[in-house]
Amino acid sequence: MLQIRIHGRGGQGVVTAAEMLSIAAFEQGRHAQAFPSFGSERTGAPVIAYCRIDDRPIRLREPIVAPDVLIVQDPTLLHQVDVFQGLKPDGFVLINSKKTFHELGLADIEAKYRHERLTTVPATEIALKHLGRPLPNAVLLGGFAALSGLIALEAVAHAIRDKFSGKVAEGNIAAATEAFAYIQRELEELKMGGQHA
Repeated sequence: MLQIRIHGRGGQGVVTAAEMLSIAAFEQGRHAQAFPSFGSERTGAPVIAYCRIDDRPIRLREPIVAPDVLIVQDPTLLHQVDVFQGLKPDGFVLINSKKTFHELGLADIEAKYRHERLTTVPATEIALKHLGRPLPNAVLLGGFAALSGLIALEAVAHAIRDKFSGKVAEGNIAAATEAFAYIQRELEELKMGGQHA
């Protein structure tokens, strides 16, 4: 079972991101569930949403304490909340930022986890370019598809169309596609760098 925890702030579409991820998984013939964890629901307050994906029906209902995947929609949370709590040793981490893990003050995380599973993508900038609004959620799902290879970009596009329509859907799909390509390039460079090392 793949367990995903998404951290962000109220108003950033954290809950919608988890829902779209579960729709993408259904689209690929898998079982999925998505649910939020709210403290206070005001805009700007820290919000966590969870998504589980499996090949069998999912019976678990509790919050995810040992995620396989962390998606951080707001980098200001990195030093306010222990977003890395419980992350599995071979976990994936995707952070909305144009800075590297090192520049974000996460050298200890870099040292502890697999480099090829840790990456950042400037999701807010990509969202502004395609949507005119700083909504990073769909962008990060495109990035997650590239980083993990666990979900297809086409399934992400299907989930976006399921949730939105018209220009909003197409803008989100374009943004997710750009993030997918961005992370594919990053991983390619990492691989090339590894070969030269």
